[in-house]
Amino acid sequence: MSDVNAQTQCGVVAVIGAPNAGKSTLVNQLVGQKVAITSAKAQTTRARMLGIALHGETQIILVDTPGIFAPKRRLDRAMVNAAWEGTDSADAILLIVDPIKQRRHELETILDALEKRPERKILVLNKVDKSKKEPLLALAQELSQRIDFEEIFFVSALDGEGVAEMKEALAKMMPEGVWMYPEDQVSDASERLLAAEITREQLYAQLHEELPYDTAVRPELYKFRPDGSLEIHQQIVVARETQRPIVLGKGGQKIKAIGEAARKELSDVLGVTVHLYLHVNHSEGWSDDKEVFEEMGLDWVK
Repeated sequence: MSDVNAQTQCGVVAVIGAPNAGKSTLVNQLVGQKVAITSAKAQTTRARMLGIALHGETQIILVDTPGIFAPKRRLDRAMVNAAWEGTDSADAILLIVDPIKQRRHELETILDALEKRPERKILVLNKVDKSKKEPLLALAQELSQRIDFEEIFFVSALDGEGVAEMKEALAKMMPEGVWMYPEDQVSDASERLLAAEITREQLYAQLHEELPYDTAVRPELYKFRPDGSLEIHQQIVVARETQRPIVLGKGGQKIKAIGEAARKELSDVLGVTVHLYLHVNHSEGWSDDKEVFEEMGLDWVK
């Protein structure tokens, strides 16, 4: 730290909201670099992941949680559990809302739960760059009448508008205490998990609606070669045999493009040359496989 005699602050902020509200994008903005994958696809984030942001002598531990929605499958239940567990022991809960889509059904469930929680609550209305002022203010007033929010912020998580001011305010809310993580650490995710997440992000980015939500990326091998470069092998798991050719593409072109984009980003993020090898496996019951859940950082739920 720059001044060992300065009084440090450190606290935990849980970032919650309905699916696709912009939680991961906001966490990345607050940290100042990518620590969580983003996608236009709902429920992109599956497990709790910590982003570690610094502001002066304050360390803010941001718990990026999966979107909260009505769970139907085991995977859904595990994700919703992970979201609410992410608020445990938090110094503040930050509720991020997309004022355009709103997703009222999920939002009402979250508001009901927040009413009973003792933590300091912060409301963040996202996408101010795309929203009209009057409806935005009306929504802020409606939600603040429902929940006693300590602060309300209007931001664009995508381009960073309003984020610096919010970060400064969050830092002031954090309690005095020693930092939980080293100054240069930005996430608690292992490089192995981050590598799998980056490949999954490329699956969503390049296949869009062609590929259903029920896919996973499993790490198989992660080792450094003698020349210092990194060799990574991953398995893309699909739930149905008919999804294999979608991922592979004609003549294997699609999986090649996915691998090349993921490899390039991994090389940039990790700062080393990466050799990435992907293959596709059909496993109809992967979403009921305890081992896969553990690899994704999720607790096994019945």
